[in-house]
Amino acid sequence: MNPSFELAARSLLIGAGATLAIDSWAAVLRRFGIPSLRIELLGRWIGHLPTGRWRHEDIARTAPVRAERLLGWGAHYAIGVSFAALLLIWTGLGWARSPTLLPALCVGVVTVLCPWFVLQPAIGAGIASSRTRNPVRNALKSLLTHTVFGIGLFLAAHATAPLLGAGN
Repeated sequence: MNPSFELAARSLLIGAGATLAIDSWAAVLRRFGIPSLRIELLGRWIGHLPTGRWRHEDIARTAPVRAERLLGWGAHYAIGVSFAALLLIWTGLGWARSPTLLPALCVGVVTVLCPWFVLQPAIGAGIASSRTRNPVRNALKSLLTHTVFGIGLFLAAHATAPLLGAGN
């Protein structure tokens, strides 16, 4: 199998699976009254980027954009697939064919830097949720969610390992 095709296919399968894991985690949290990122707000933030607006005081009070929920879901899964691709570029395709937990967990935990230092400040929540009512709780919730993402990377890789050929 062509290595580039294998990288793309495994990134798609593993990234989508890991993103589905955090979506499932968020659904469990919501059942206990613990809110998570409103996906339409991610879409709203992205929808304002072409206008040159990167930072918002409070994204919830920013004007909605057309199809923001769809935009948010698409971005959410594209980001998950991109992180999976970075994992595979770092570890090589051999890892995806025979995955182990530690590399996936490391990547999952490191990805929390993106919401802490990019998304949360940009949507008005501050660095690591510092402008929210419960910054420590929210930052830890983000860390736990990204840890779940790392576990999801491993589980998705394990589940999909036999689906594609073993390479050359």
